[in-house]
Amino acid sequence: MLTGIEEVDWASLGHAYGPADDVPALLRGLASPDPAERETALDGMYGAVHHQGDVYDSTLACIPFLLELVADPAVQDRGCIIELLTSIGGIELDDDEDELDEPGPDDDEFIPAANYAMAAAAVAAGADVFLGLVADPDPEVRLAAPCALASLHPEPGRVLTLLRERLTVERDTEVLLALVAAVGQIALRHASLRDETVEWLDWLARAAQDPGLRLAALAQLARCAPAAIPDDVVERVTELLEQIRAVPRGTGPGAGPGPVAGAGSPAPTGPGTGNGSPAAGSGEGRPPSTPTLIGQVRELLGEHTAGRPAPWTEELLRTLHTALDDRVDDRIALVLAQLRSPDWGQRADAIWLCGGLIRRWRGRYEEVVRLVGAQLHDPEPRLREAATAFLERLFELCGPASDALAARAGARSAVSYVPYEPLETYGTREAYGSGAFRGSNGSGGTGGFGRSEAPGGVRTGPGGAPEGGGGGDRPGGDGALLALARAGDARAVPLLARALERGEVRQELLYTVDGLGPAAAALTPLLRLRLAEVDLDERLYDRAAPLLYALGAVRGAQAVPEVLRVLRGASPNRRDWVWESALRTLAAFGPAARAAAWDLRRFLTADAAPVATWAARALWAAEGDTREVLPALERWLRPGVPAGDWCAAAQALGAIGPAASPAASALRPGLASRDLWVRVHGAAALWRVSGETDRALPVLLTAWEENRHTRPEVAACLAEMGPAAADAQLVVLTELTRRRRHNAREGTSGSHDIHEDEKLLTLCRAALARMERHSR
Repeated sequence: MLTGIEEVDWASLGHAYGPADDVPALLRGLASPDPAERETALDGMYGAVHHQGDVYDSTLACIPFLLELVADPAVQDRGCIIELLTSIGGIELDDDEDELDEPGPDDDEFIPAANYAMAAAAVAAGADVFLGLVADPDPEVRLAAPCALASLHPEPGRVLTLLRERLTVERDTEVLLALVAAVGQIALRHASLRDETVEWLDWLARAAQDPGLRLAALAQLARCAPAAIPDDVVERVTELLEQIRAVPRGTGPGAGPGPVAGAGSPAPTGPGTGNGSPAAGSGEGRPPSTPTLIGQVRELLGEHTAGRPAPWTEELLRTLHTALDDRVDDRIALVLAQLRSPDWGQRADAIWLCGGLIRRWRGRYEEVVRLVGAQLHDPEPRLREAATAFLERLFELCGPASDALAARAGARSAVSYVPYEPLETYGTREAYGSGAFRGSNGSGGTGGFGRSEAPGGVRTGPGGAPEGGGGGDRPGGDGALLALARAGDARAVPLLARALERGEVRQELLYTVDGLGPAAAALTPLLRLRLAEVDLDERLYDRAAPLLYALGAVRGAQAVPEVLRVLRGASPNRRDWVWESALRTLAAFGPAARAAAWDLRRFLTADAAPVATWAARALWAAEGDTREVLPALERWLRPGVPAGDWCAAAQALGAIGPAASPAASALRPGLASRDLWVRVHGAAALWRVSGETDRALPVLLTAWEENRHTRPEVAACLAEMGPAAADAQLVVLTELTRRRRHNAREGTSGSHDIHEDEKLLTLCRAALARMERHSR
């Protein structure tokens, strides 16, 4: 075994972490009889030799040895090695071509694009080994082989015939589904085979005896030929799900009579077959736990599927939803049918799938939200977790679930809190500091749903903002409270107060206070108390920034002494960030912050633009005098100033309004800047200080079309312009008729994306209403 491995000069080759002299040990580890050693070796292969999908010269050198391991029936866990080879040799159809763009040859991370082509050729040259594996006694091997063949074998017609023949004798549930998925993949990859494959899938979707197999065929049919999706797809899928639920546990596409032609044979038993094997997540027959990423993922997936009779329906429905794409009404109807299912697993799947739907597409989600809210009281914790994670991201769309959220949050609040450490990912400057006041994500300043988010975990997005990936029963148990507060429901206020009294408040909650209305003013004494208790040490920003934000939101001017204590006593660590947060809070206090005027003047000459500009805004708000404020801001509008600093000054002038009109001449050059965000913020500020619509409006409308992320900022200005922005009426109307959210991104999302898009729609409606009133 592994003949010739010593003849390779591994030390001269490299992987993600340097010389590849450790690779022989990894390859031998894959063949070890010890399951823990095999898993550790596989983790090393993915972590270094095939790091994040990269192909190094050491990766190429591994391919012959990996093929040898796959062909040896004495090697265990060969299914995992097949999956590794499939990843090394195949580039998925939906991969972004930009992913192959790499740094230049002088860059330390340079990987020649030719490596990917050589890897594909090398694996394809040995792909005949996969042909015999579709009938291997090991079900995990049979599970991995179809995708490998569909992705890598150079004779797709031969593979297609083999897969269809195998479908008549295979008995394992998941392998059957993998065979159908591989057939669909061939149809997508090879146009010459598409018509006959689509015709066969359409036949299978109607003729297969098992409802699970019919559902798999229907999902692949939709994937390969979206135009062929039947009009009654929702009714068909709903009926199939009901039939699947009615199948006794332990049976399915792989049990009983032949799934297609009725030919039967004894069903194999063993791990992974679904027939006689221990239930996933039961703990019986599972590999030992290893301190590896692969081990953690395996355990999480086991937990996710434990106790579910047909967990494979989730992936089929995900495929179907992807194919349905912009048929939003059909997708909502499908989700609603799942949410009404008596099977908690199908309801959980519906929530995860609807997360991807609602973050990309606008629609009528009221009934979906109401039904998701009803899951908050289900006895199954995984279902509650999924519901909470979904609702955390909805903000103003959470209304139909508000009663359920209030009940859940109240019940959780009565339970003692687990201390919630203020980690840096919570309340970061990028997520809620400068970005919160300079515009939305991607506005030139700072600042999944989906199963990629580990249940109960916290995933970070752009700028380190917490993504809210699974708040059902995370420490503190306050996911429902976060969703309720983000919805602007005043019932969150007493619950927030209780958390503040305990001193164990999740910091994200403090950034919701600005949406809670006048009732939130009752939090001021507790916020003052907590701010006064914060130590002036190197962790000052992490602990003080959320409290400062909340105090500014409630206009808690009684806290001026506590804010000044922080402003004057900031430690060197991230001192500018602390100063900016404190000055922003003082600006929100308005004239009540006059006592801080001396401190504010001291910061007008700060070296950091965010500090100086917020000092100017605070001084203007406190005294209403522009004599010192305007010169302090205009110095940041000079040629050569970095774009972010220029924008900070422009936004400050715009906030001052007509009183800053003497600075209009300093703003005008920004409208011709090469930087998009300088133009946007400059045009908005110019209109706000001088009312020069003829100069500002064309710049704003050009930016609207050039970059969709500018739209909330532009729409806010259009709403203020009202009748003066009549030329933008068609642009606004067009946005209101779009189904796709303006900030929808494939493969990623932020916790505030839905909120930002709904805010855009609100601003567009306000702008249109003002324009239409003028035109009457």
